[in-house]
Amino acid sequence: MLEGIVRESTGKSATKALRRDGYLIANIYGKGLENIHAAFKMNEYIRTVRKKETLAFPVKVGDKEMQVVVQSYEAHPVTGALLHVDLMVAQPGVTTHYLVPVKAEGTPIGLKNKGMLYVAKPRLRVKAKIEDLPKAITIDVSDLDLGDSVLIRDLADVANVKFTDADRVSVLSIIKAK
Repeated sequence: MLEGIVRESTGKSATKALRRDGYLIANIYGKGLENIHAAFKMNEYIRTVRKKETLAFPVKVGDKEMQVVVQSYEAHPVTGALLHVDLMVAQPGVTTHYLVPVKAEGTPIGLKNKGMLYVAKPRLRVKAKIEDLPKAITIDVSDLDLGDSVLIRDLADVANVKFTDADRVSVLSIIKAK
């Protein structure tokens, strides 16, 4: 379980001091819950996010334990180091928006015809309860040839999960390699 501290001060100097000490600044929020300004050790946060099995993972801030989902993050434009992360509490029974990763499965025919697989939407925005949320949306790309694409309307329906992007949006395609 990832353990963090509650930030007393949210000012610029306090934030800089925490970052100097190796902390990642985080905001934790949820529907009907009070926002929590927290900080996690950078290396522990990265290790936890990389090895998690599902979208939600447990954190402990102060005396509160909760399941959270990464909603967004900010990275430094030059170094790529994480600066800030927004975590949403995964409340059981509450329907809300999540970003679910897309996973391509198989080898497309178009790769042999000098094409390459282009994933336009690495994460799809869905509306669901945390219990019904899939770990990833798997798309079989083995039948795709050069110029073919998979749109949101082509995806198989997932029980109790609604795609909130427009149905004409391209998820992935096979494009000509240059």
